[in-house]
Amino acid sequence: MSYNPFAVAQTQIDKAAKALGLDESTQQLLRVPQREYVFTLPVRLDNGKVKIFQAFRVQYNTARGPAKGGIRWHPDETIDTVRALAAWMTWKTSVVDIPLGGGKGGVICDPKTMSEGEKERLARAYVRAVSREIGITKDVPAPDVYTTGQIMAWMMDEYETIMQEHHPGVITGKPLALGGSLGRGDATARGGIYTVREAANAYGIALKGEAMAVQGFGNAGQFAALLGEKLLGLKLVAACDSQIGIYNKNGISAKEIVDYKLSKGTLKGFKGGKEIASNEVLEVKCTVLFPAALENSINEKNAQRVDCKISCELANGPTTPEGDVILDKKSVVVIPDYLANAGGVTVSYFEQCQNAQNYYWTETQVHERLDQKMTAAFKAVHETSVKKKINLRDAAYLVSIARVAEAVKLRGWV
Repeated sequence: MSYNPFAVAQTQIDKAAKALGLDESTQQLLRVPQREYVFTLPVRLDNGKVKIFQAFRVQYNTARGPAKGGIRWHPDETIDTVRALAAWMTWKTSVVDIPLGGGKGGVICDPKTMSEGEKERLARAYVRAVSREIGITKDVPAPDVYTTGQIMAWMMDEYETIMQEHHPGVITGKPLALGGSLGRGDATARGGIYTVREAANAYGIALKGEAMAVQGFGNAGQFAALLGEKLLGLKLVAACDSQIGIYNKNGISAKEIVDYKLSKGTLKGFKGGKEIASNEVLEVKCTVLFPAALENSINEKNAQRVDCKISCELANGPTTPEGDVILDKKSVVVIPDYLANAGGVTVSYFEQCQNAQNYYWTETQVHERLDQKMTAAFKAVHETSVKKKINLRDAAYLVSIARVAEAVKLRGWV
């Protein structure tokens, strides 16, 4: 049977609903998206031909505030993936206690084969299709897999062209010159680093000088390597991108490997360690593992070989329920994705606040406020974990779903 991320998300919801004693109506409401849209986008390519793209936007739950979530461009995008990610965004905004709901968007495309002009036309076509459904009081998109600050800039401009007035807060993850926030670039990884620090304190795990491995070397993975070294004193011993892994038990300079990746576009040929298969990075002996690639990376086939003390999930849905059970039995402290990687949406929320105020914070202020939010979120989840004698993922679901359920009931929806 093929992997369905939305089925996984629903299984997690059902488990939390049972533990919370939610009534059937509330459980059923939380199991499915409130709204979802499917769009057909005709886009003229550079060769003059018109290509038809399929696109999605899912607004999963808005009981706690406007929907919030990125837009992914990926050749294997599916509506079920978008649904699952929109659900996880709902729990993510809830667990860090910011006044937003959850949403997600997607376009089935391969941006690696597209020119800048084609990307711009696709970005603008997406906004024309979705413009009635987004806005600062409805739904605020952001970058995600294979979308960038430049793509967000085009999208914001298209929205403002349609509305004929400025709306910088309609999109987050924008370039600084167009109302983006300082501290957004490394926010996902930085938030994860703060949770690793708190987890190490809570579970008595030493970090300074200990090994870390990073699976996936995009934005989050690169900053995890840099900040893990800088803020926690961790030593990078393994990293991989989609093509190749690099391993050196004596340590790899985070700056050198990040600079190499940024200049070459790949880790292949990096001389700071021996080449291994990408999936082998998950099995490297280390204190902290950062799964920072795509979903379904740690599963029933390889979880037994994962050899870390803390797994900080910077990717969305990197561990299947079957993999979770195995890691739990091995006493691995798993910091679940929608807590571990919530730094991104938290600073996106900060960006919305700054746009609304037309007043912008210093990078130090952003870092301090992110630290406060992530630390408070981890402590709430850890307290529930200890009280209920459950793992952090189950505890995070109880905290976040209870908050959404309370908002749903206060509104009188059920």
